[in-house]
Amino acid sequence: MIDLQNRVALVTGSSRGIGRATALKLAQAGSDIIINYVSSKSAAVATAQEIRKLGRKVWVVKADVSEEQDANAMMNFVTQEIGKLDIVVCNAATGGFRNLMHSERKHFEHAMATNVLSMVFLARAGLHLMTNRPYRTKIVAISSHGADIALPMYGLIGGSKAALESIARHLTLEVGHLGVNVNIVKAGLVRTDSTDRLPNAEAMFAGREHKAMMGQRGLEAEDVANAVLFLASPLSDLVQGETLTVDGGSAIHV
Repeated sequence: MIDLQNRVALVTGSSRGIGRATALKLAQAGSDIIINYVSSKSAAVATAQEIRKLGRKVWVVKADVSEEQDANAMMNFVTQEIGKLDIVVCNAATGGFRNLMHSERKHFEHAMATNVLSMVFLARAGLHLMTNRPYRTKIVAISSHGADIALPMYGLIGGSKAALESIARHLTLEVGHLGVNVNIVKAGLVRTDSTDRLPNAEAMFAGREHKAMMGQRGLEAEDVANAVLFLASPLSDLVQGETLTVDGGSAIHV
């Protein structure tokens, strides 16, 4: 059993979906949790209540991690109020579902800032909390198949996820020797508030049984959270700069 007792984990975008499932999973393993949200305060508070029921400490912090000033302010809060940070899960994502040909510069910039630069902002602002520990600390970011394959109206998100995977590998070179592991979980199609708005979402979900080769078992947010838990734990200390795909085998065949 994975034991994260006496660890503190920050999960961005953790009020709903995969972020919420990840926060709960880490808490079940013993970690105290920092819930980060931008607009869904009620959902963030509800998630925090679930974590408290598990006997864990929990903090709820509003911060737009696409803004370096907000990322710095959140890390200042962690430094002053908590004093340690062992796990950072970069889950917050945006980009909207729109064609590249109809996207404006501001759309590209916002997608890259939220989906990619936020990991760098948080790593830079929180590095002093994550180094010189008696164990390795962990940064885990969430990617998707849009990093590898083209999907309708997914270019902004998919392009940024491809950049995220590359940046994670390069970040590893800079912080790995300081005791920090940086890895990616690439999630297959999971039903969330966001994916329900994908073009042709119902057809995509209906076809995943054939693609995933898992029979009637569909991919759920908790499955992704399980992979994050592994990469956040000491079991993954020798896993560095990697992308772990969790999709039931969907991506290995046409």
